[in-house]
Amino acid sequence: MSSEHFEVRRAAPRKDKVVRMRLSADQLASIENAAADADMTMSAFLRSLLLEGAGVQPMLAAEDRTVMGFLADEMRAVGTNLNQMARALNSGGPIRPADLEINMGELRVVVAAVLAELRTLAKRAGNRRRGEG
Repeated sequence: MSSEHFEVRRAAPRKDKVVRMRLSADQLASIENAAADADMTMSAFLRSLLLEGAGVQPMLAAEDRTVMGFLADEMRAVGTNLNQMARALNSGGPIRPADLEINMGELRVVVAAVLAELRTLAKRAGNRRRGEG
């Protein structure tokens, strides 16, 4: 047997129902621009937003929520440390510059990780909206 793989894709469900809505010219232009920026048709863009907003198609996949939860916990821990240092400074207590530098370094790492994850999430969400992922 060869090691080749065959991918079988299911046909997308037929979209034969129509929803109508009224928009101002400015609203329509804004939506058209956002759809174009996402490299999507108006129909696909609006469908994606409506399904996400209704909770039918979650914006974040389970693994994305796990990663974001971990990063939020890390951000809270660093914030707690910085808050404790701010209280000590405000009450006239001593703070070692090395401790402050360590916490600032941890903050930079967590912020960089959050930004990287948000970029990845945005890219993945765009791909999913376009049916690419």
